[in-house]
Parts: sequence; C-alpha cells; structure tokens
Amino acid sequence: MRRYFPLLLLLTVAFLTWGGFAPAAFGAEPVQAPAEEHHLPLKPDVLFEVGKLAITNSMVVTWIVAAGIIVCAQMATRKITPVPKGLQNFWEWLVESLYNFLENIIGRDLVKKTFWFFATIFIFILFLNWFGLVPGVGTIGWGHHDPTGQFHIDRPLFRGANANLNLTFAMASVFFVCWLVWAVQANGVGGLIVHLFGPKGRTSGILKLLMIVIFFVVGWLEIVSILFRPVSLSFRLFGNIYAGEIMLEAMSHIVPSLSWLIPIPFYFMELLVGLVQALVFMLLTAVFTLLIAQHEPGHEAPH
Repeated sequence: MRRYFPLLLLLTVAFLTWGGFAPAAFGAEPVQAPAEEHHLPLKPDVLFEVGKLAITNSMVVTWIVAAGIIVCAQMATRKITPVPKGLQNFWEWLVESLYNFLENIIGRDLVKKTFWFFATIFIFILFLNWFGLVPGVGTIGWGHHDPTGQFHIDRPLFRGANANLNLTFAMASVFFVCWLVWAVQANGVGGLIVHLFGPKGRTSGILKLLMIVIFFVVGWLEIVSILFRPVSLSFRLFGNIYAGEIMLEAMSHIVPSLSWLIPIPFYFMELLVGLVQALVFMLLTAVFTLLIAQHEPGHEAPH
C-alpha cells in the first residue's frame, strides 16, 4: 500500500492550493461579531494578507491538517517493516480497509485507477472535520470585553475548514475534473456521448425512433444533473459541518456557567457526523464514477 501515499500527498497539496486561493476569489472579508450576539459568520475571517491573497482562519486549519497528513504518511512509510507496528500499522490498516471497501463497491479494475483520489478525499475530509472539534478551534483569537467583563471572540484564529464553502467546492470541482477524465478513458469521447444520449434497450421501427427522441432529451437532463453534482456535493458537506458548529456554539451559550459541560455530549455526536460526512462524500463520488465507467453485460474489461 505504500505506493498510494505519494498520490495521497499530491492530491492533498492540490486541495490545499485550490482551497487556499478560493477565499480571496470569493471576496472573503473580516467579519466582526456584535457584542450582544453570538453567531458564526458564513465567511471565514481574514487574518492577514499577502499581496492580493487573503489568508483566512480556515486556510490555516487546512494547512495544519494537510501538513499533519503529509508528516504522518512520511513517518509511517519511512522504514517499512515486514511486521507493521505503530504508525505504519495504523496507516496500512486504514489504506487497506478503504481499498477493500471500495473494491467491493466499484470493482477491482476501477479501484486500481481511482483509489488514490477516493482514499485522499476520505482521509482529508475526516481529519478536517475532527480537527474542527479540537478545543481552541473557534475559541482562540481576537475579541473584546462586554460591559459585564466577559470576553467574546470576534475573529478566531482557527475555523473549521469544511465550514468554508470555498474548500468544499474546490474538492467537489477537483472530483468533477477527475470524473471527466475517467469517463473519457472508460468510454472514449464518442462512447461518452452515446452513453448520455444513446437509446437504452433493444427496439425497432417507430418505437426505436421514439426512444431516440426520448433519450436525447433525457441526455440533456443528465448533463444538467452532472453539472450540478459539484454544487450538491459541496453544499452537503458544508451544510452539515456548519450546522454542527452552530449547534455547539448554541449549546455553549445556553447556560454560560456550564458552557464547558453542556456541549460535551454533542461533541461525541459531531465525531460521528464527521466520519459519516467523509464517508458519504467518498461514496457519492465513487458511485458517480461507477455509473459512468461501467459497461453493458458482456463488455467488461478483462481482469
């Protein structure tokens, strides 16, 4: 499984770069929370600027998690032993489990070609989600004291990365590009067009002409559906993580004197949500790839 780690690291850096420049493109601005309200802004807060690039708190979290994945993967594969232990054992278990899981879903041939992406997307999203639950994320930064002397955070140093729509859309867009490449590789340009617009089933005569017209219209609807996949993928992940942050924020302000205790049960729920959302994102992208790459019975590629 060691051969997959360079690909995992490469795609992590791609997400890091794309997601890093997206906030500036979307016009992220520093958001100052009013003293009398407690809310989480949709936009990430800008910490400082390097030229025209705005460095936001969600970008900092992305860099930390990406660096952590790279360092851990390098340490785990630096000295490979026949009997794995420690960090090597963990990474081999994780990669092998993901490989076997995906192989049972999309098949042996397709998983060999696409595993590098699906494993990376799962690991990256999972650790981003869980890092957002680390104490200090969202509670350390710049703020002000209210008239009662209580300190409120206006601009946190760290912010959950997947609560930033720029990053989730960047990951979904990377998948869309990969999906197009895999679709052309599996079907060819002409085969892809036939797959989208060609009539399904065996008919003849007037019924065949009718089916051609129907599936031509259905093909355009399928194209619209494909174009909206990056949007649905990005909003699904963003919405669930952002909603989790709002829930934890609300729980911590129900009873100020118990703000350290009440959110604890919800943290365990968010751990599960983080795992489920990483798994859902990976499975949806895998199924979308399977649907475009699978062939009619009798036309499978030889194993």
